[in-house]
Amino acid sequence: MTQSTSLTRTRAPHQWLALAIGAVYLLVGAAGFLVTGFSGFAEHDHSQTLLGFAVNPLHNIVHILIGLLGLALWSAAGRARTFGWLLVVGYGATFVFGLFAVSNPDINVLNINAADNGLHIASVLAGLAIALWPRRGADTTTPTLERF
Repeated sequence: MTQSTSLTRTRAPHQWLALAIGAVYLLVGAAGFLVTGFSGFAEHDHSQTLLGFAVNPLHNIVHILIGLLGLALWSAAGRARTFGWLLVVGYGATFVFGLFAVSNPDINVLNINAADNGLHIASVLAGLAIALWPRRGADTTTPTLERF
């Protein structure tokens, strides 16, 4: 009997989703600097938008960090699920903060607008999809005894 020593690793859909979200957030964070430059680090200025989403340099850095996390954690199923939970907790908290910050420039250090709040809810839902994606090959049958 011959056994193959090469391992073929296939990725689950939730891993690809983590990779895609990580890549998008990384690109959006980098593109945000084309709009904001590097001045006004935590400034509240809704005239600085990227595709309708308000940004500032601090907001761009947060997007880059989320993107880097996605790229770092997508390759293993468990780590991708961890990224999903980080999205749920982080963007869930950011959504709640954004509900108050949108109308209060004194606390709106991330320059969040209503469109951002919508994206934050979408990110929470994507995080849930990543974190709760069904495990591949989950055995739902009852084990039986075999005779030799």
